[in-house]
Amino acid sequence: MPLFVVLGVLGVSASGPLIAATLAGTSVTALAVAFWRNALAAVVMAVPVAVRSPGQFGRLGRREYFWSAVAGVALAFHFVCFIVSLTLTSVAASTALVCLQSGWIAVFSLVRGKRLPSPVLIGLGLAFAGVVAITGLDLGSSREAVLGDVLAVAGGILAGLYTMAGGQARQTMGTGTYTAVCYSVCALLVAVMALATGQPLTGFEPAGWIGIAAITLAAQIVGHTAFNYLVATLSPLVVSMFILLEIPGAALLAAVFLHEVLPAGTYAGLALILAGLAVVVLGQRGSRQRRGRPLEPELGTD
Repeated sequence: MPLFVVLGVLGVSASGPLIAATLAGTSVTALAVAFWRNALAAVVMAVPVAVRSPGQFGRLGRREYFWSAVAGVALAFHFVCFIVSLTLTSVAASTALVCLQSGWIAVFSLVRGKRLPSPVLIGLGLAFAGVVAITGLDLGSSREAVLGDVLAVAGGILAGLYTMAGGQARQTMGTGTYTAVCYSVCALLVAVMALATGQPLTGFEPAGWIGIAAITLAAQIVGHTAFNYLVATLSPLVVSMFILLEIPGAALLAAVFLHEVLPAGTYAGLALILAGLAVVVLGQRGSRQRRGRPLEPELGTD
């Protein structure tokens, strides 16, 4: 499990800088990035399943397809919001706001009538303090940046829905089967959006295709798939807390490769996010133990 956490964090941390560099330096469009990373990843994940168990997709029930489709739709709109926001605001600000999905999952849990243990609330507070330390609340410095920040917030809400729907689907689905269906739905919806808005999905220069390949491998096949594996055994809230580590990771990569100024509070923010993550995990385990129930994921699942 620690290996999948590390792979997931490294993969998604590379997402923002790679997308920003590809969009800025090539003719690749935002929807093309979202389409190809999901279409290619869907094929990569589906082929092994089809080879090992040719009838696996036919044996899936209505419930599995429903939750996978919900996750795919949420993922499609998440990508659109996130990728466009990267063209309007900084990588650090966009990543920080879109990664606040753990807070939205907590809100969704409260709306659904679930009580949040005090340690979980404390852990969330520590983690969000870490986000503030990294961004310094230096967000919308212009009208364009404000729009980028709003899109990033919307992307975070959609990411929370994607993670929760994936938690439902993964209760009865393997990682390869779920990701193949989810990514396929996402790619299909993005293709429809591209057709409706006139954004090309092909005809890019070699550098653009290299960027798409790098994004697909690092962010989608490694990053997203690693977290989709974890969501079968950890609650969506805990998985989304791990995703908060993308914020300092993306800031560091953007500083090295895109020459963006590294936020002053990056290291302090990283420490606070890690502390908050530890408190949330221990808080959930302690809550289960006090009630004499198995140590299973709780928040964000049924």
